[in-house]
Amino acid sequence: MSRIRIDAVLIQAVIAGALSFAHLHDLAAAAGQDGWKAWAYPVSVDLLLVAAWRRMRTTADNRAAWAWFVIALAASLGANVATAGLLDLGDVPAWLRILVAGWPALAFLGGTLLVHSPSAVPEAPETEPVRAAAAPVAPAPDPVPDVTVERAPEPAPELPPAQAAEIAPVPAPAPTQPTAVPPALLDHARKLADSHHATTGNRIDSATLRARLGVPAPLADAITAQLA
Repeated sequence: MSRIRIDAVLIQAVIAGALSFAHLHDLAAAAGQDGWKAWAYPVSVDLLLVAAWRRMRTTADNRAAWAWFVIALAASLGANVATAGLLDLGDVPAWLRILVAGWPALAFLGGTLLVHSPSAVPEAPETEPVRAAAAPVAPAPDPVPDVTVERAPEPAPELPPAQAAEIAPVPAPAPTQPTAVPPALLDHARKLADSHHATTGNRIDSATLRARLGVPAPLADAITAQLA
């Protein structure tokens, strides 16, 4: 059997939440919100706190989330302080009754703005075009020593031009070497291709990739072939 681990922080959070919940209920009941409505006020305040906190963690521009977090925290903290003996719950002032009665509309507005506000998409940092790595220079061949030939070979008999053309070997075309693509350049090109596909819905072509990277056309074609 697995043992149940008792977390002191979790216990402390449950106790603090229960006390705050009770204070908000008592204040709402004293302000004229009886029955189930007094129990709904703590839930509304706590949900607005959670929604504002989640919004602050998932968006870069969190000024609006901070504002609604402060409003919900002020409502919770104000109820805790008000029920500590500083306020006569038997004779609640009119301004507090107005605040409690208007809280549902304020909480609904805050929750709607937090949920339906568009999230800011971080812009990709501008990077300088990566230049293609220079091809390695082959070392110069060793000099061939002079060889003295004592007897010259006998010349081959001359053939007519037509027969010489038929017998002459045809040089084979040199194989085309594939363009080497540095791994760092390929990773950067793959990120640009994913961003282009997510924005336009189409795969990036060689011309667009060449313009974005600032590389020669053969290198852009080789990168596009590897991204396919």
